[in-house]
Amino acid sequence: MAETAASGPGMPQLDVYTFSNQIFWLIVTLVVLYFIMSRVALPRVAAVLADRRGTITSDIAAAEEYKLKAQQAEEAYNKALADARAEAGRIVDAAKAEMQAELDVQLAKADAEIAAKAAESERRIREIRDSAMDMVSDVSKDVTSDILNVFGAKADSRSVTAAVDARLKGDA
Repeated sequence: MAETAASGPGMPQLDVYTFSNQIFWLIVTLVVLYFIMSRVALPRVAAVLADRRGTITSDIAAAEEYKLKAQQAEEAYNKALADARAEAGRIVDAAKAEMQAELDVQLAKADAEIAAKAAESERRIREIRDSAMDMVSDVSKDVTSDILNVFGAKADSRSVTAAVDARLKGDA
């Protein structure tokens, strides 16, 4: 055995005499590996890829559905916000109108009170003026009678009253 090993090549894999046997077993091994891969491993890999593709597709569909729901929710939110703003505007307008009506009533009431007080004041002023004019007329008649008496002129009360009244009215 030492002689064959020494006379032959250094590595048995490179021995030309065993090439046919090595090629046979190589082909058998490759065929077995092909059948194992095609019948067991590749279908499993294909199933995993199909599951993965299905999961991705369903996730994309779910994402599209959620996106649609989010858009609908946003539209509903914007509509509710617009409705709330419109309702707030109506409430503000109604409150303004109510306050304006109340203000108008209060202004009318105040104007009526002012007009009543002004009328009362004018009436009092007229009474005071009339009273003052009566006093002035009486005092003027008395003074005129006294002046005429001092100068020695005789005047009856009718002529003095007529002269004073004419003078106070601006006729004479």
